[in-house]
Amino acid sequence: MERTMINFQKTHFITSAPDISKLPEDTGIEIAFVGRSNAGKSTALNCLTGQKNLAKTSKTPGRTQLINLFEIEENKRIVDLPGYGYAEVPLTVKRKWQRSLTEYLQKRKSLKAVVVLMDIRHPLKDLDRQIITWAAMANIEVLIILTKSDKLANNARKNAINDVKRQLIEFGCSYNLVAFSALSRQGLSEIKEILNRFYTQFQDTSSLTDFPEFTDDESDEELDIDEQAWTKGYKEDL
Repeated sequence: MERTMINFQKTHFITSAPDISKLPEDTGIEIAFVGRSNAGKSTALNCLTGQKNLAKTSKTPGRTQLINLFEIEENKRIVDLPGYGYAEVPLTVKRKWQRSLTEYLQKRKSLKAVVVLMDIRHPLKDLDRQIITWAAMANIEVLIILTKSDKLANNARKNAINDVKRQLIEFGCSYNLVAFSALSRQGLSEIKEILNRFYTQFQDTSSLTDFPEFTDDESDEELDIDEQAWTKGYKEDL
């Protein structure tokens, strides 16, 4: 049976929230986009939806300070989570983002898949690895998008992709990997197909994601989004 493709251009903003207590009812299917502050997450979301200003972009990384929800169609949502790593904001703000992201990933039952965006020139930094490890523990779908692929020549791009694949073996989980360029649109159709499969996969089931159990004392340790990794950042080419 042929799968009906979702029209991502229908995506529209619903709300922003500082934490999950302010989010809408925890039902339906949510796919969370997460990545370092300069990974090009907002640009990728705008390209995916064909809307220039759906997600706010800035020359200053780290402007996504809230959990932003977008609805594609009924019960199908995209969640733009605060970027981690380099951002020129006070440490207290970074700590708040850390708590917000950790809480969402561990407690939001609508979450069915995580899209981890990484600059193809600087992939698999500490927090990228921690998010992927947690997703494997939680047994949820993972799509890894290597952004800014146009920044590398063909051979360098192939080598970077193969190197990431080799490193991902250690996580022991299945994943989807796409090299993407917002400029050339490389990988865009493949990303849409994968996301469409995720939404279709879960739309006919009421089962909840089998999240690993955390106690208050263990939560930060298990997800391991530690303060040092969160705030140290890096300033490679944007």
